[in-house]
Amino acid sequence: MAELFIYGIVLGSIISLGAIGLTLVYGIIRFANFAHGDFLTAGAYIALFMVTGVLSWIGIPDSNFGSLSFGWRMALAFPFSMLTVGCVAIVLDRVLYRKLRQKGSGAVIFAMSSLGAAFIIRMIIFILWGADSLFYRPGIMRPALELPLGIKIRPDQILILLLVVFLITLLHFFLQNTKMGKAMRATADNMELALISGIDTERIIIWTWGIGGALAAAGGILYGIDVQLHPHMGWNFLIPLFAATILGSIGNMYGALIGGLIIGVAQQVSTAFLLPTYKPAVAFIIMIVILLIRPQGIFGGRS
Repeated sequence: MAELFIYGIVLGSIISLGAIGLTLVYGIIRFANFAHGDFLTAGAYIALFMVTGVLSWIGIPDSNFGSLSFGWRMALAFPFSMLTVGCVAIVLDRVLYRKLRQKGSGAVIFAMSSLGAAFIIRMIIFILWGADSLFYRPGIMRPALELPLGIKIRPDQILILLLVVFLITLLHFFLQNTKMGKAMRATADNMELALISGIDTERIIIWTWGIGGALAAAGGILYGIDVQLHPHMGWNFLIPLFAATILGSIGNMYGALIGGLIIGVAQQVSTAFLLPTYKPAVAFIIMIVILLIRPQGIFGGRS
């Protein structure tokens, strides 16, 4: 059970990255982006394209970093994929969502549009890479480290936790200490007041989409390192992402972090009693329960 808890923390940290991006977008634009899960998939596959394609072609060595299952190619592909998916998210907003905002479209139109965008991203991945599961380094599985209580954890999983902590710390510093970060927080609190105060809200929206897309890409890559890549991986993550966002209170970055960890642990621990195929149902049940008994989330004020 202790080992499942540790694995749940690893999974939950990946969910947290995606949920933070999702809640940032909702906090400023008030829009539930159903394409967010497919940003994770896009990030994972762009990194695969770089690792097995471009970086291999130009001769970047791929010897492993110590006991990890990857090397320089992944180290270079990781930030490139984050930047690329961040740009894709921005372009999607400029081409589609901004026009809907200008027309005053309702929530249903936004939801259907984001579902359409999700299907387009997924179909592109199906066309380019097929429907089979893929790995960054086929056949590479490093021995696990032995921890107290008989817990085993792979070096890759330790690195995943460290990278998530680093990215969230970096985002916290950005939001708390930079002019743009403070403007994003002000816009999330009250967009109309921010606009009156002279804040360029369209620029804030661009930054929000970029950061949200980049964090989703990071989550997708880390999941690909830990498990595998599949065109449906982001779609399968969608319910856990929304469950974590709702659990931690919509618009609350730190709530999304805690919510993601809770969802991840709950999903992994449930495999001690249920088949692994029921893991998404666990997230769905938690989401429904929270909506029924505390719709504002565990960190939200009174409704």
